[in-house]
Amino acid sequence: MTTLHGPGASALLHRWPTAVGLLVALAAVLGGADRDGVATTVAVAASCYVAAAAFSLPWMAWAWIPIASVLAVGGGFLRVDPVVTTGAVVAVLVVVGLLRGASRPALTLETAGFLGYGVVVVVALLLSPGVGLVLAALTLVAHGVWDVWHLRRHRDTVSPSLAEFCVALDVPLGLAVLVLWAAPM
Repeated sequence: MTTLHGPGASALLHRWPTAVGLLVALAAVLGGADRDGVATTVAVAASCYVAAAAFSLPWMAWAWIPIASVLAVGGGFLRVDPVVTTGAVVAVLVVVGLLRGASRPALTLETAGFLGYGVVVVVALLLSPGVGLVLAALTLVAHGVWDVWHLRRHRDTVSPSLAEFCVALDVPLGLAVLVLWAAPM
């Protein structure tokens, strides 16, 4: 039986968020990532940052992933677009954050980020499927840049492991979708 020892193993274990992000990106690509799925991924990812700011708990971004995913799917059962459901839930998060006395600069920053990415993915959903897919994928890659910025500058707002996970999910998934879209059939 082989065991992990030494500094290489420690570094590998330290990068678990990257490994998980890459696995989720791969699963999304193999599952046939489409415009709606990529747009929902952007909305859920951005909502995680708002949740962390609203509760002033960096780890809340991790807890928010399954919550936002369930809410997005649940909205779909009610025939409400997952991006619209996520936007409504973010509005509630902002109110909760304000009532809780969350840091106004953090809540404002994350809400502005959600609104910016949200507007772009709503536009992507209104475009033809191919053009919308490209715009949603580019938005996902841009959210990866947002993730890197948080990883380097806003570690107090969002858990660094979550930001690292998101970089490893957003950028590879967005780029893979673009490559697959551009590849000849």
